[in-house]
Amino acid sequence: MSDDARLSYGSYLRVDDLLALQRPLSRPEHHDEMLFIIIHQVYELWFKQLMHELQAVLVALDRDELLRVAKYFRRIHTIQRLLEQQIDVLETMTPQEFNQFRDNLNPASGFQSIQFREMEFLCGIRRVETMRHIQMSDPQRARLERRLEEPSLYDHVKRLLERRGYATATPETLLESFRRIYTNAEEQYDLYLLCEDLIEFDERLLLWRGRHVRMVERMIGHRRGTGGSSGAEYLQQTLVHRCFPELWEVRTLLGEGSYASS
Repeated sequence: MSDDARLSYGSYLRVDDLLALQRPLSRPEHHDEMLFIIIHQVYELWFKQLMHELQAVLVALDRDELLRVAKYFRRIHTIQRLLEQQIDVLETMTPQEFNQFRDNLNPASGFQSIQFREMEFLCGIRRVETMRHIQMSDPQRARLERRLEEPSLYDHVKRLLERRGYATATPETLLESFRRIYTNAEEQYDLYLLCEDLIEFDERLLLWRGRHVRMVERMIGHRRGTGGSSGAEYLQQTLVHRCFPELWEVRTLLGEGSYASS
């Protein structure tokens, strides 16, 4: 192998290809459009890594390897914090600056992120109506449809609980199973920690959504989104969606003293 053909930092990471992917559309080019593009490209890279980690979680759950699951979730939670913190960088751009190049984005919208929809489907938030509003290639549609057909993360968790002797057939029995796990945490401490990792994942997803809503409202107020959505109003509606609703509901049944549920 010649010196010119040897692997380098740049060739391994394909840095030249990566840096060629930022192509602002504004003419003359607006200074802040570069930031907008990079932020959202980085989001897509982190979504790819989150999917990579979540897929590993599914495999580890099926193998009853809960220590490995905890390791994956440690990384997942760290990435989720980064996703939220990236909004701080985006908010260094003012509404006036954003609006100077915003028209160039139409009809593109973050609503159309295939990877984010795939992550939602994997985690059990399966709003199939969103697919009607996303322009996608045949392979992308096939990928989303496959996620809809496959067991969700919650389904894998329920299977694990069933192998451990917990009922999951109905929301009521699942709720009672979670109550037993939390009430007797010392007996099934690995399941208790799994429940805490799941609720933290769901909470951090909600926190990111909430920051995103406030950022959009800060940038465009109550204007319509570039993809035709109602903008901040639409995003606000997404805050009701939770991956693991019974894990939230069980909190009402936990604790001791006068505020504990009978």
